[in-house]
This record gives sequence, structure tokens and C-alpha cells, in this order.
Amino acid sequence: MSTSTIPLKIEFGGGLELLFDNKRSYRIDVPSHVPKDNSTDAASLSTKDKKPVDVDYLIHHMRDHMLKERVELFMEKSTVRPGILVLINDTDWELEGEGEYELKSGDEIVFISTLHGG
Repeated sequence: MSTSTIPLKIEFGGGLELLFDNKRSYRIDVPSHVPKDNSTDAASLSTKDKKPVDVDYLIHHMRDHMLKERVELFMEKSTVRPGILVLINDTDWELEGEGEYELKSGDEIVFISTLHGG
């Protein structure tokens, strides 16, 4: 059974790109329906307990498949760590429902670190 996918653009700023192979921009496809527990391994993607893909899943997917080092600088508990601004199509994700925002084809998600060393 083939799973439909949703194309997304992901961008990084504020130094966060250093954790993602020093690339500021990615174009990825994510499954349109994903496990409710946000598991990203292939076996979990074929289970029946699914939900429409959302930003929470995207964050887990990025951690498991894109992040190259230091997960603690990107995630804390099951979400992005404090100090990372997330924009969904140029709008603060807090106005869009944060991690519960259901991703749509062509969405642009931007992650910007607001933490600066001193």
C-alpha cells in the first residue's frame, strides 16, 4: 500500500543549521498520515493507529532523520526547546496551534534559534 506524502520546505536560522549538516534549507516529503505516538521508523508507519501529519511529528522526524548532532540543542521533552522560534508560513506557530498544526502541501516551516552565547 503506498502512502501519500506532503512536500514541505524547512529552513533554519540563528545558527540552528549547524546541527542539520550546515544546511539552511531542506525540501522534504513526509507521510500524510503518521503514528499517533510520532514514531518515525518504517515499521511504525505501517501501523493502523494514525493521525494526519502535524508539526509534532515533523519535529520527531527531523530529530530521527535530519539532525546530525546534539539533540539537546534542538529538542527538550517532546518538542523544540525553549529559545527556538518556529514559524509556519511566516506566522508564529503559537498562533497556528503549535505542534498540533496539521501540515499541508507546500507549507514552509522555519526554525530560528534565539539563544546567543555570551
